[in-house]
Amino acid sequence: MAVTDEIRDRLQQAFSPEVLEVIDESEKHRGHGGWREGGETHFLVRMRAAALGPMTRIARHRAVHGALGPDLVGRIHALALEVGG
Repeated sequence: MAVTDEIRDRLQQAFSPEVLEVIDESEKHRGHGGWREGGETHFLVRMRAAALGPMTRIARHRAVHGALGPDLVGRIHALALEVGG
């Protein structure tokens, strides 16, 4: 399964978001640290979920990282988050 799909599936299961976009931005980082052939190293996640509404920005980021799990986060070089409630 592609990393993009894994991210989407795990966030969908954890938060049932109203809006969820997982964008592979790896090609923008070609030649930079952490980039590898085939992409799936640099991601942007845009998500709106009611469960995130009352959280602080840091708590939201921790919740997303927790939902993704250390195994998946360990395979990603960069993860940009635009998340809210």
